Amino acid sequence: MITTEAPTHGYSADKDRHLKRLRRVEGQIRGLHRMVEADKYCIDILTQVSAATKALQSFSLELLDEHLSHCVVEAAQRGGTEADEKVREASEAIARLVRS
Repeated sequence: MITTEAPTHGYSADKDRHLKRLRRVEGQIRGLHRMVEADKYCIDILTQVSAATKALQSFSLELLDEHLSHCVVEAAQRGGTEADEKVREASEAIARLVRS
């Protein structure tokens, strides 16, 4: 029998928690929009930008950790070109995070 299950990702088990975190970040961004519309003080806006940036960075690191422990580990166990590809993808993602 052929299964047509969607592939699971490292974050699948915590998907609801991740979505909740992203909704919180989305609310922070909407708050920034309101602050600019209301002509709030620059430093107050920058403080909120810093909080939103930190929240996204924290989310990114958690997602990366889950990717490494799930997707990369499974590919490494199978070996071959898929393993090489997953390691390359993870390295590039880490480089992007470091640059941001």
